[in-house]
Amino acid sequence: MEYAKNILETIGNTPLVKINKITKELPCLVLSKYETFNPGNSVKDRMALTMIEDAEADGRLKPGGTIIEGTSGNTGMGLALVAIIKGYKCIFVLSDKQSKEKMDILEAMGAEVVVCPTAVEPTDPRSYYSVSKRLAEETPNSWYVNQYDNPSNAKAHYQSTGPEIWRQTDGKITHFVVGVGTGGTISGVGKYLKEQNPDIKIWGIDTYGSVFKKYHETGIFDENEIYPYVTEGIGEDILPKNVNFDIIDGFTKVTDKDAAVYTQRLAKEEGMFLGNSAGAAVKGLLQLKEHFTKDDVVVVLFHDHGSRYVGKMFNNDWMRKMGYID
Repeated sequence: MEYAKNILETIGNTPLVKINKITKELPCLVLSKYETFNPGNSVKDRMALTMIEDAEADGRLKPGGTIIEGTSGNTGMGLALVAIIKGYKCIFVLSDKQSKEKMDILEAMGAEVVVCPTAVEPTDPRSYYSVSKRLAEETPNSWYVNQYDNPSNAKAHYQSTGPEIWRQTDGKITHFVVGVGTGGTISGVGKYLKEQNPDIKIWGIDTYGSVFKKYHETGIFDENEIYPYVTEGIGEDILPKNVNFDIIDGFTKVTDKDAAVYTQRLAKEEGMFLGNSAGAAVKGLLQLKEHFTKDDVVVVLFHDHGSRYVGKMFNNDWMRKMGYID
């Protein structure tokens, strides 16, 4: 009989799916690394498992412990899945811009959810970075994951996502495109792919209100680049240690409106019911058109599932209220 011993054994080995209509103006083959096939419906399951296993191995996470993390929702879901199987409790800290669906899902998986304001500085004691750290200090037998700086995040993608993409494309991949948040996916996948072929180009998708693009191009951390934005799961107002700028060839920025509109278009034109960052990734891909030729094989990674966004990007009343559609 063929079966997985538990749900964690189904993490990874996600399919590559061709994008046909929405990218028809591009000369190249465009393939999506479709991470919603993970059991928690996002790419974050991969690093959640690796981070927990590494913390168990070196004693940072002890039996019966409490896992604490600041998350936009998807990392929390991955951590919750692993925690259920391994017998840990979870406390997750989210900013108030995250969709209600994400918060409800985490509570459904048995986690305690703490909500913090978005529009405060990272160093503000109310920020979700600060609250996460404080809870970790106050909670006995707890482990603060810190996905932004935890090297096991990028390691997960170096060990699994990168090799899968290389194998699935028969080594023919020429460009890898992905939204950047914690930096683990782009850095882990990018490092692996460039070790196989240094000519592979690694492109990050950023959002307006985030510091990545300007920092990559100038080395300047410009606080004037930071302001609140709507797009979920990509961009940052900090520089996570997991973003390896040396292996990234460039960034392109996508507006909140374009990210939302293209999220809807993916569903309606490709049957791909995906999260907000997928819309940003596809629009970013189209903005990079001049970099692609007919012989190129471009892989774009789609992080998460559309069910997390039914009250926002898939709700036309919300889209109209935001001024994204007429």
